[in-house]
Amino acid sequence: MKYISTLISVKDMEISKRFYHDVLGLDVIVDLGANVTLTGGFALQTMDTWQHFIADKDVSLHNNAIELVFEETDFDTFLDHVKKFDIVYVHGLIEHSWGQRVIRFYDPDYHIIEVGESMEIVVKRFKNTGMTDEQVAERMDVSLEYVQGYLYP
Repeated sequence: MKYISTLISVKDMEISKRFYHDVLGLDVIVDLGANVTLTGGFALQTMDTWQHFIADKDVSLHNNAIELVFEETDFDTFLDHVKKFDIVYVHGLIEHSWGQRVIRFYDPDYHIIEVGESMEIVVKRFKNTGMTDEQVAERMDVSLEYVQGYLYP
């Protein structure tokens, strides 16, 4: 068994392709019209074809049941970039207890998108404040090996 991809259904393929390219920097790898694969193996499927694939069951959007998770190494630049778009936010910038900064917003079909600061950057950010490796591990509630794996690859 091998995991292949995540596929989401979308109302308007062109709007979704543009959103994922312009906001998140994903490029189209394969465009079959009703099904589009983006970089990273992520796929979009038109709602009408998806509904047919699932035996004409209802397709529910805006359900807040899942999220698509992305990490960004240059998080502050991404925060400035995303301000250029008319986006509906789940919440603005927050910092989780382990120190990772994230934002969550909706795509055009109300699938939740999380963009978080890369964990490597979180480790290095804490280390750059003068913390020891042990203090970083304690602050992030992770093992010392986890921290050192990012600091001394």
